[in-house]
Order: sequence, then structure tokens, then C-alpha cells
Amino acid sequence: MTREELMGILPHRNSMLLLDEAEAVDGVAHGKRYIRGDEFFLDGHFPGDPTVPGVILCEILAQSACVLLAGSIEGKVKTLFTGLDRVKFRRPVKPGDTFLTECVIEKSKGPFYWASGKGYVDGEVAVSASFSFAVFPDDAEHA
Repeated sequence: MTREELMGILPHRNSMLLLDEAEAVDGVAHGKRYIRGDEFFLDGHFPGDPTVPGVILCEILAQSACVLLAGSIEGKVKTLFTGLDRVKFRRPVKPGDTFLTECVIEKSKGPFYWASGKGYVDGEVAVSASFSFAVFPDDAEHA
């Protein structure tokens, strides 16, 4: 999926749509984000040594997992984190890196989903986490 296609399933826009592309293969979401260096979250984190904040890496994982919901949810929805567990940061993610994700949904009940994922740079794990989120109808316009 391209960024334009991702906007059909994610409510995020502008600087908060953090995936450049994604796809689901055999129940695994694969996402990709090119870290260009001009992202808002690098301004001041850290001067002279820009590093992607951990919370942004977790958000990229969660957006990737939502790709697995494509086609199963009708209408506009909003996804909200309900929890982050067992988060481990293993290497920094820097400008020039390509951040790749692999996420799976482990279970769901009603509007709640439990997932896990890993993010990689150059084949090395940069972050791993288990997380949960809820899906709600979204009445806002996402044009």
C-alpha cells in the first residue's frame, strides 16, 4: 500500500501518517518508513545527534499493525492505543535509516486488538513491543 492507500484505512494525516508504504502477507503486516532527517520529531531530539524518539517507533509499529484490518472494518475509524507492554529499544534509529516493521495481531475482542511487533534497521532489531489498541467509528472528515 502507498501512503495514499494507507489514508483509506488510517485516520492519520500529514506529519502523523508515519508509514511510507505497507503490506499484509500471510497475516503479518510489513511497514516501511524512510527516515529523511526533516521530520518534526527530530527537531530538538537531539541537537547534533538526531534520533527517532521511542514513542514514534511504537506509533509506526501500531500503524503497521492496522494494515491487517484493511477490508475487515467498514467506514471511517479511529484507532487509539490502549496499552504498550514489554517495549525494548535495542538500537537508535537515525536519519538515512530505513525502518522496517513486522507486526501481527494476536487476538481481538469487540473493538479491542492485541498485537506485537518488531522494527528493524539493516536487519537489526531496533525496537520490539506488545501493544493493544481500540477501533472506534470516526465521524471526522479525512479528506
